Amino acid sequence: MNDVAVVVVGAGQAGLSSAYHLRRTGLVPGADFVVLDHSPAPGGAWQFRWPTLTYGRVHGMHALPGMELTGADPGRPSAEVIGEYFAAYERAFALRVRRPVDVREVRDAGGGGRLLVRTSQGDWTARAVINATGTWDRPFWPRVPGQELFGGRQLHTAQYPGPRSDAFVDRRVVVVGGGTSAVQHLLEIAEVARETLWVTRRPPRFRSDSFGEEAGRAAVALVEERVREGLPPRSVVSVTGLPMTEQVRRARESGVLERHPMFARLTEDGVAWADGSRAPADTVLWATGFRPVIDHLAPLRLREPGGGIRLEGTRASRDRRVHLVGYGPSASTIGANRAGRAAVRDIRSLLAERDREAPAVSPAAV
Repeated sequence: MNDVAVVVVGAGQAGLSSAYHLRRTGLVPGADFVVLDHSPAPGGAWQFRWPTLTYGRVHGMHALPGMELTGADPGRPSAEVIGEYFAAYERAFALRVRRPVDVREVRDAGGGGRLLVRTSQGDWTARAVINATGTWDRPFWPRVPGQELFGGRQLHTAQYPGPRSDAFVDRRVVVVGGGTSAVQHLLEIAEVARETLWVTRRPPRFRSDSFGEEAGRAAVALVEERVREGLPPRSVVSVTGLPMTEQVRRARESGVLERHPMFARLTEDGVAWADGSRAPADTVLWATGFRPVIDHLAPLRLREPGGGIRLEGTRASRDRRVHLVGYGPSASTIGANRAGRAAVRDIRSLLAERDREAPAVSPAAV
């Protein structure tokens, strides 16, 4: 059994930011706190992104606290650039991230106010846990009648291999989803596919105005409101809309980004709508987003009736020992940085409070 003050679960932007602030307050990596990451290498979810997502095309990447990312080649894959940056960051601050470690469950330790963290590499007890597991490992696949009958290929953004795959070249491709990833996939696939079809549940909203700091705060506030109500968080892009770049404008004019309503079912060779209309398809790409990876927290019963975890800042309302960073309103690179700092400030107060409450040991008892 390993005893520490804090366990950080996840070493993406949120986890590394939290670890940085823990270290900055005087806690020692590997002794006072530990960072557990199930990924095979540094880079968080970025290491799994498709090769055509170059660093120059990354939207809104903010540096980790205390160390800027400079001199990166915008033409290199973001997986390489950010993976190397995160690796350098871990070394620079001696964060001693342990990987690969799968966290299986977090539960009350049954005494002393500590939490028990069960993992594939042994167990830890901690006075607080920062959950920074993100969403990448939980892709959302909508259930549609006929999915098991479809004779073509079905892929999710989490498996997207890039447009030059035989899943897309000279194929009839249906892309499902109204977010940024769906648009990026369509723009790439349209150059090699025989046909593309864009399908969304709701009409997409394109944003032609500049997205300033005030608009960003308003968007985050809307996501935060859902979290305060104990509802599952939505992505910030669902609030902000899609940016109308010159490339997007040309794609709309050419018909590549002509939106079609969601189909009712899959058939053996395509998709079909409720009115009886059909479209052939060889491949369906589900760019339908992700859900928070929080099942390992289930023993703590943190979920509200609405399905989400209600937060007070970053702290779970139902258990003040648990903080969620990179969840809901902090699910962005800059949001994760700020949330990591806030979580550590709250945890330090908790640790100090518990230290004051601990009974003193008299010399006679030693």
